[in-house]
Amino acid sequence: MTIKEVIAIIEEFAPLDYAEDFDNVGLLVGDQNEDIKGALITLDTLEATVDEAIQKKCNLIISFHPIIFSGLKKLTGKDYVQRTVLKAIKNNIAIYAIHTALDNHIEGVNDMIAEKLGLTDRKILIPRNNTIKKLTTYVPVKEAEKVRNALFRAGAGNIGNYEECSFNITGEGSFKANKKANPVVGEKGKTHFEKEIQIGITYPKHRESEILTSLFQSHPYEEVAYEIHTLENPNQHIGMGMTGTLAEAKPEKEFLEQVKETFNCGCIRHSEFLNKPIQKVAVLGGSGAFAITSAKAAGADIFLTADLKYHDFHKAEKKLVVADIGHYESEQFTKNLLYSFLTKKISTFALVLADTNTNPINYL
Repeated sequence: MTIKEVIAIIEEFAPLDYAEDFDNVGLLVGDQNEDIKGALITLDTLEATVDEAIQKKCNLIISFHPIIFSGLKKLTGKDYVQRTVLKAIKNNIAIYAIHTALDNHIEGVNDMIAEKLGLTDRKILIPRNNTIKKLTTYVPVKEAEKVRNALFRAGAGNIGNYEECSFNITGEGSFKANKKANPVVGEKGKTHFEKEIQIGITYPKHRESEILTSLFQSHPYEEVAYEIHTLENPNQHIGMGMTGTLAEAKPEKEFLEQVKETFNCGCIRHSEFLNKPIQKVAVLGGSGAFAITSAKAAGADIFLTADLKYHDFHKAEKKLVVADIGHYESEQFTKNLLYSFLTKKISTFALVLADTNTNPINYL
């Protein structure tokens, strides 16, 4: 199995199309055509992580965070990023990062946090827009079922818990083939009218290549008429953060003590307690100050995230408790998520869960 084939499995689960624009995801170092010997799964890729990969005979590191975030103009080893990349290159170790593609996955980073807290009725906190597309095409009546089914097989027509969804209108199309054409129906130089079905069908944007390939292969016409539109509908299955509900409401301090123990937090910084029980919880792994307003709008009693600044705590405005549980702490189980997923899909080489502790923060 090649590195490229492993990447395809990962990206079928968490497509890079849904990573944030600022992010740097995908294969960052290495040749995707190399045969894979072993894969080390980690939260961060540092020099120590590369050393562990060397020791455990892994030539691929699957990392949550990207080691290369902004552009590198030189590779001289002057900082930890360059030293890590150089060591990986020298030892023929590829580095792949998934980051916000997994953040935005409904069964990704935030779902793991919710799972650890025992939250039910989970929903995306900030659903993504512009991730759903609509294809409209026109097919002869007798060929419509064939084309429609081909589009379904390619991944179109799934809406929430429903599959094979489409909208169909019967009408009449017209066209006139010129001398260079090779029409399936009608005659060259004469206007032809054909009973057709207009098929409207939605699909996730990362499937567009497969959808169009399927359309062109199944459609009988030499020239396929079609339209594509990006819908503004929020996608309830893709987005940042998550809300969920505790089976039983808990006092604020008791809940945060549970969080501290579950995530092994060195400390938890939080806004003032409101003397209200905690039942609806909002979470966002990593830096999540931008989602405080969304957590309030969702009616959460508490919002768990990381990297909050002084003024971020004021944004609670006595509407909820805002708590910073630590960046590493909030995302630490992500590598377990990736490991669990890949072990169910791959058995031809060693998958190794990294032992290296990459948390740069210590508590006195």
